[in-house]
Amino acid sequence: MTPSFLHRIVPTGALRKLEGEETPRVTNMELFFDLVYVFSIIQLSHYLLAHQTAIGALEAFTLFAAVWWSWNYTAWATNWINPDHLSGRILMIALMACALAMAIAMPSAFTAKASLFVGAYVVMALLRATFMALLFRGSRMGRNYAQLGAWSALSSVFWIAGVVFPECRLALWIIAVIVDYAAPYVGFWLPRLGATPMGTWPLRGLHLLERNQQVFIIALGESILLLGGLLSEQALTPAPAVAAAIGFLMIVTLWWLYFVHATETGERRFSSASDHARLARAGLAYAHGIMVCGAITMAVAIEEIVAHPTAAMHLPAIVIAIVGPTLFLIGGMVFFRVMAQKIPKAYGIATALLIALGYLASVLHLPGLLMGGGILLILLMLATFMQLRCEQDG
Repeated sequence: MTPSFLHRIVPTGALRKLEGEETPRVTNMELFFDLVYVFSIIQLSHYLLAHQTAIGALEAFTLFAAVWWSWNYTAWATNWINPDHLSGRILMIALMACALAMAIAMPSAFTAKASLFVGAYVVMALLRATFMALLFRGSRMGRNYAQLGAWSALSSVFWIAGVVFPECRLALWIIAVIVDYAAPYVGFWLPRLGATPMGTWPLRGLHLLERNQQVFIIALGESILLLGGLLSEQALTPAPAVAAAIGFLMIVTLWWLYFVHATETGERRFSSASDHARLARAGLAYAHGIMVCGAITMAVAIEEIVAHPTAAMHLPAIVIAIVGPTLFLIGGMVFFRVMAQKIPKAYGIATALLIALGYLASVLHLPGLLMGGGILLILLMLATFMQLRCEQDG
């Protein structure tokens, strides 16, 4: 392609024009793009709800890993491109269409619609990396995105192989996920070219933190949708009503822990630090992925608790109920380790209490009401402790 043709297809004017330490604003196009992920998260939670086995959970988490990474890389890209520029809008609409195709294919991603899921994911990854490499052509960022694109092409081999060889599909897709997630950690290292140092990614961390906050709200919204949908279809007798109140308070407590404590710590760190790319890689790309996964899993747990408030919870439901908040807390510990350079001991204690509760629930065959009440009590104690700690610290 000639330089003039490239300039027409991917004009350098599509880059955001920022001055000094200005933080990019979140545009309507970015929020419009996120609408697809409302549907994606619904599909993920329903997949886990319908496949409560060890293999089903592994499949659900593999699908989540692909969904999260496609969103994460797009959020990073919009740190630099202007989504309100014509070419930026066209790119975002194309990526949105790919994300929608992934969501549509999700219920049958491991069976009849594997090719649709993988095709959409691969096209999304390669299209985004190619666009960004051309947009930054002639600069270090152009080389960075070219190397990112090479790693996306490598992972695509395993994604596509999983479609071709269905008997090995899950194993091949797990390898693909490992390749995708390992790529930033090794700096997109390639033979002869080496790695891309994090200092060569001039990120504006507060913009990316805001984008992660928005997708976490979407994840919490799935809990509200499942809770409201379930209650609208059944009589509000005392047991389901109490279970629903417990579920609602679990959602509120998760929101409180995230927005009142975690993200305020992140905002302070990004406001004072200069190594935004390194902080965002661990604190947002990885830690937030774990927290969002936990919130989605917790939505399924709340549905199980409200649907069967007085019946003894079966083992898969107990595991889901414990894994949801535990994943959130593990992601929170990673986030605090990166942003505050220390892990709150209370998070570790709460995690241990959740695991102990899960063991007791399996031994004593606890009903949904007691299981949900126990989880809520642990989360409330954690939120209270963190609130008191913040007030003491001033």
